[in-house]
Formats: sequence, C-alpha cells, structure tokens
Amino acid sequence: MIDNLLMHHFLKAVPRGSILILAGDVNQLPSVGAGNVLKDIIGSGVIPVVELNEIFRQAMGSLIITNAHRINRGEFPRIPDSKEEKLQDFYFIQKETPEEVLATILDLVTNRIPSRFKINPLDGIQVLTPMHRGVIGAENLNKVLQEALNKSQTELPRGGRVYKLGDKVMQIKNDYDKELFNGDIGRITRIDLEEQEMTVEFDGRPVKYDFSDLNELVLAYAVSVHKSQGSEYPVVVMPIHISHYMLLQRNLIYTGVTRARKLVIIVGTKKALSIGIRNNKIQKRFTGLNGRLKG
Repeated sequence: MIDNLLMHHFLKAVPRGSILILAGDVNQLPSVGAGNVLKDIIGSGVIPVVELNEIFRQAMGSLIITNAHRINRGEFPRIPDSKEEKLQDFYFIQKETPEEVLATILDLVTNRIPSRFKINPLDGIQVLTPMHRGVIGAENLNKVLQEALNKSQTELPRGGRVYKLGDKVMQIKNDYDKELFNGDIGRITRIDLEEQEMTVEFDGRPVKYDFSDLNELVLAYAVSVHKSQGSEYPVVVMPIHISHYMLLQRNLIYTGVTRARKLVIIVGTKKALSIGIRNNKIQKRFTGLNGRLKG
C-alpha cells in the first residue's frame, strides 16, 4: 500500500544503524499514490527476501487460505458442495443478473449470515465491491443496505447523501487533527441539528464533525475493494459479476478474499470470477526505483 513519497519520508525518519524489516504482499492491489515500492524492492534483487508460501497447520482447514493461494496462482477456487452440512469459511453463490446478485446480498447480510453464523451484520459483515456505480456498485449497495439495516428516523440529508443515527460510515481523507485516516470505519452516535454537529464513534472514541466537514464521510455498509486495503473483517461478502468487467483482475479478487478472517461469500457468475482470476495484466508503473536500487 505504501507509495514512493510516503516511503521516502519513512526512510528519512529511520535512524542510521537500525534494522528495517518490511512485511507485505505484492499480489494485492498497488498503492493509490505513485510507485510500486515493495514490488520494486523485491524485483531489484539487492534486498534479502523471504517468501512465505506454506499453509500452516492451524490454517490448513481454511478454504479462505487455500483459495487465496489458488487465486494467486490463477486457479479457480475450490467451492464446497452446497449439500455439505459442515459449515465452511468460503462459499460461492451463482446468480446471473445484477438484480439477483443484489437481492442475494441483501438476504445474506440481513438474514442468512446472522442466523447461521451468529454474526452481527453491522459489526461483523463487510460488503466489498469492485465498482462504485451500477446496481451492485458501492453507492447503490449502501442505499439498499442502509434502508434494510438502519430503521432510525433521525436523518440528515447532506451533499446527495442521507446520514442516519447509527449508520456505519468511513473516513475517506486523512485528518491529522482528528487523528483519523482514510479507511477508518465508525458509527454515527449523535446528530445535533442545533449545534450543526455529528458525532461518530471510532473504536470507542467519539469524534465530532461540523456539518461542513461531512464530505469526509461516506456510508460504509459496502465499500470498494480498493478502499478495503489494509483492513480486515470477520465476514466479507463480495459481488463478482460480468458488469464489473473493466475491473475484473486477479489482484482485486485476491485482495477482497484476503480481507476476511472467518468467512467469504462471493455472489455472481463463475464466468466473471474466471475472467478476473485469469486476468493478471497489471498496469505497468514506470517508477525508476528498481533500476536505482540496482545502480
């Protein structure tokens, strides 16, 4: 995730004589900012590298781990038989149209996962999607899931969005005064129309927002896979459909799957999933770092 500029400032702050150990995964989506730092460092061949590719004993029964490795190798994931009574941690549900995908995700989040796996839909389930637009893009998924999961009548329309008391929201800008960073997720605990303030709780810490600062917040019932980088969730539900064609890539699917700790459910078509897994054409970044390290 780290880009060239941030890595530059980080290295300047590391004292001479220190030992620096970097841990990361070059198979995930690259940083939003310029550069491809970890891939360039590894590709230069001048830094000692250890690749961890063994599935340890405690994870050998996990289809999340197994299928993450399969996807990374360009292989189709192993899908458990729907007739199996034993609970698994990786499922695929075939649905042909975006509308069917949307209806299935709504049923999974509001009914099937909470009842079968005893997981709170707001705190434990995160919907990840490749795109923002469309029937199963982040914007529409947020609207539908907000209506289903939040019945609060305390609302605040703002900037084309409607915020409700109890909503799950994401900070989308680094704000050092608030000590909040892009991707932090919280819950709205107070909307004060007189004071023109909203309070959002992040990991037990209340943070106040002036109504003029609400462009820093978006609904987070569903977020893009790109926004999920660096985060992890108990359960990930992810639509993968041919309507996402422009963004169907192996590293995107791999990144989405590896955000989950306990359960992954992909809803869509096997054709779209197969297209994404086979597409390993990552846009080349001309950073120069690899060559400079070699030189």
